[in-house]
Amino acid sequence: QVQLVESGGGLVQSGGSLRLSCAASGTIFSVNLMGWYRQAPGKQRELVATISSGGTTTSYAGSAKGRFTVSRDNAKNTMYLQMSSLKPEDTAVYYCNTFPSLDYWGKGTLVTVSS
Repeated sequence: QVQLVESGGGLVQSGGSLRLSCAASGTIFSVNLMGWYRQAPGKQRELVATISSGGTTTSYAGSAKGRFTVSRDNAKNTMYLQMSSLKPEDTAVYYCNTFPSLDYWGKGTLVTVSS
């Protein structure tokens, strides 16, 4: 059974930081490239960052580069997204999934950045 549970979102002021967590079922986590995605109000979901199965290779969207850091703990089937220097335009629901993504999506976690 696929399980993707995101947590750690909240309200933060511009310039602040948040750390998101993603707990995934082991069947999909350990062998897959994983990604963080986000969907802002009125916009399509977009890819924010990816991390290889071993955690050694990462990639970021231009908007996240230099501010966000993706990491994973395979022993815990958990992925993280450390976000700093947050901007109001980072406001979105953040999701984790494999990359490419599965059809199944978790509920996501809402990040709201106030100006």
